[in-house]
Amino acid sequence: MDAIELLLQRQSTPLLTDPAPSDADLTTLLSAGMRVPDHAGLKPWHFHVITGQGLQRLSDLYVEATTEDLSSMAGLIEGTSIDEHAFNEKITKVAKMPFRAPMMIVISTQYIEHNKVPKQEQLVAAGCCAQAIQMAAFSLGYGAMWRTGNLAYNETVKEGLGLAEGNDIAGFLYIGTPTKVPHSKPAKDFQDKVTYWT
Repeated sequence: MDAIELLLQRQSTPLLTDPAPSDADLTTLLSAGMRVPDHAGLKPWHFHVITGQGLQRLSDLYVEATTEDLSSMAGLIEGTSIDEHAFNEKITKVAKMPFRAPMMIVISTQYIEHNKVPKQEQLVAAGCCAQAIQMAAFSLGYGAMWRTGNLAYNETVKEGLGLAEGNDIAGFLYIGTPTKVPHSKPAKDFQDKVTYWT
């Protein structure tokens, strides 16, 4: 597959299983992530590679964060309590999330104060890392799914992953082997998204 085919055919793959990328393939993925556009060469990002028991650790962290959030929400409304069935369903759901794939790479920021590179640019650069790693995974025959959701913005999750205060999670990238050949998605028309100045 050449580069143009890769760019035109890439799509997210939600149903993933073993094998995860090998050590050699992981090196390729992370190296691809390091090649993104990076104003001033700050490298304002960090990768958490999570596999094996690490997935259980992340699951425990998700449960902790969600329990805190649900308890806090209930506490905001005086006289209300959490519906036990709904609570248990939510906790079961978040506990399973890390196990959607045999490998996760969490891409986060490591913001650096710079007079010419605002935080917004640094966050975009971290997002480019997620895209580059996903593209590299696809080119190596793996599937990948870039997700965010409430847990990407949760302070307990950020703290549990060791992010310094004020940093952000750009995405949770799930990577593994597709369980089935995905249906090819139709190309999206770009005409209504383009303005030409000639």
